[in-house]
Amino acid sequence: MKLNISLSPEVLFNIGWFPVTNSFIWTLVLSLFLIVTTIVIGKKLKMIPGGTQNFVELIIEESYSFVKSIIGTDEKAKKVFPLVFTMFLLILLANLATFIPGQAAISIAKENGPVPLFRAVMADYGLVFVLTIITVVLTQIIAIIVSGPFGYIGRFINLSGIKAFFKEAIHGKFKFGVLAQGFLDLFLGIMDIVGEIAKIISLSFRLFGNIFAGEVLGGVMLFLAPFFTPLPFMFLGIITAIVQAFVFAVLTLIFITMAIETGEKQEGAA
Repeated sequence: MKLNISLSPEVLFNIGWFPVTNSFIWTLVLSLFLIVTTIVIGKKLKMIPGGTQNFVELIIEESYSFVKSIIGTDEKAKKVFPLVFTMFLLILLANLATFIPGQAAISIAKENGPVPLFRAVMADYGLVFVLTIITVVLTQIIAIIVSGPFGYIGRFINLSGIKAFFKEAIHGKFKFGVLAQGFLDLFLGIMDIVGEIAKIISLSFRLFGNIFAGEVLGGVMLFLAPFFTPLPFMFLGIITAIVQAFVFAVLTLIFITMAIETGEKQEGAA
């Protein structure tokens, strides 16, 4: 028996130039499940809720309250909550779906041997990267809307201190402390650019690394010592799946909140 560990997802078939991978298939299945479940629950809402509706409403209300406590106001929370909560649900469902028994046995025949039909979605860095890009790009768009295009650019390229020095120098006043502060502000602005790029790496690798490592560890333990030995590792994997979904959603919320607050501070300063 051979243990196959692949960093990249396996391609099942191609639609023209587009390769359809096993992780992409799982993404479609889980997304469809979320959409159908949401529609069904929405159509069965009652004025006097039952047990299931009570549970769903409790989860949504508590989640909304948590988002509001971080972002500040109802107006902001109503705009941000759908994105953050949807990301949390999708990542949580994708992580927990890897623990469905028997899915690894479902495979299709390929030239190089059987290929599993399903793969952990968040163990595919390409899909995690797409989620991360959505978060980071949305954060930049919000920052531009709040602070304006010039205010947004000025956050990264701050020449106000250098301009102030030369303005004073024209009148014969050479304030080198102002010049030094100007170069420091410019340097910190460049560091902000590095920080924005680092968000992509840190956010994506945190989720991908934890889920992929958990999948590999579970597979190795199941291969070496089946039955009862892998159970503690599976339990830790479930905890990791829940925590990582929560961490990704919360970091998304925090990044958006920081972008809004920075823009508002720039507006106030102006």
